[in-house]
Amino acid sequence: LHIKRLLNSWKVMWVVLADDAIEFYKKKTDNSPKGMIPLKGATLTSPCQDFTKRMLVFKVRSAKNQEHFFQATHLEERELWVKDIKRAITCLQGGKKFARKSTRRSIRLPENVNLSELYVLMKDQDKGVKELKVEKDKRLFNHCFTGNTVIDWLISERKARNRPEGLMLATGLLNEGFLLPAGDVSKDGAEKGAECVFLDQTEALYYFADSGFFCEGYSSDEDVIMKEEFRGAIVKQGCLLKQGHRRKNWKVRKFILRDDPAYIHYYDPTKGENDPLGSIHLRGSVVTAVEYVPDAKRYEVDGNLFEIITSDEIHYYLQAATADERKDWIKAIQSVSKTGK
Repeated sequence: LHIKRLLNSWKVMWVVLADDAIEFYKKKTDNSPKGMIPLKGATLTSPCQDFTKRMLVFKVRSAKNQEHFFQATHLEERELWVKDIKRAITCLQGGKKFARKSTRRSIRLPENVNLSELYVLMKDQDKGVKELKVEKDKRLFNHCFTGNTVIDWLISERKARNRPEGLMLATGLLNEGFLLPAGDVSKDGAEKGAECVFLDQTEALYYFADSGFFCEGYSSDEDVIMKEEFRGAIVKQGCLLKQGHRRKNWKVRKFILRDDPAYIHYYDPTKGENDPLGSIHLRGSVVTAVEYVPDAKRYEVDGNLFEIITSDEIHYYLQAATADERKDWIKAIQSVSKTGK
């Protein structure tokens, strides 16, 4: 998924690379695309410097000279998209059709394995993988399970003959989005390369994609969610770039600001608003415009930056698309931090 520029504004879209075109949808579940960009005779520009205030942008110009702009959520994502789109254009020039290497082939899954059916069996309340509450690092993870439990289940149900075979199946489920990582250990495995890596470990936590997973605890850059945080009325919402706390990389996040209690939640814009990645308690916090980020390591980030410092001294660095947008966010957060609980 990318932020795409439509009619002079940027919108979050679900983007699909077909063998001869780029299709974009309003949301992942839509049956028909909102638009399509033919790739035959197209050119790609990356990085695209047309928008000085936006990072990670690339441009696709169709054979009819129509320009389409996309913004990735992080550098690795942009590079993967650019690589595959260029390969697709090259294939079409040579009279061939582009076919991206599938998860099934890249991890050598047998053709007779049906991951959808396997997922349904794993979720069976009586015979499937049991969902647990796990307390870890001062947080309580609900509706999750450990990596080694998944491998144990696959072997016990005779879906895999041994642990390496079970690991191959679990990796397939992870790459196809049936299983999702929860917590630092499993997320590190999932983020290491182009293919997600499933970990056969007691420390690695996972959850079913359509489960009621949530995590209770302190505000952080992870899956933190506390039910009472959502009582307040929505004051403002929109997309901003946010710097991660561990990796210091910048990703597009959707933010929703609420008052009474004063919280701002941030979400992966590709996954809707059911599962926030984290929350920031704003009561007593300070928010100011800044000109630079002192410990930015991986990206040159410049312009429209602001910083939130919470009452317990946690620093969050954010970037708005324009100066006016930054001003509006600062004003709204300052108001909520003073009046909200």
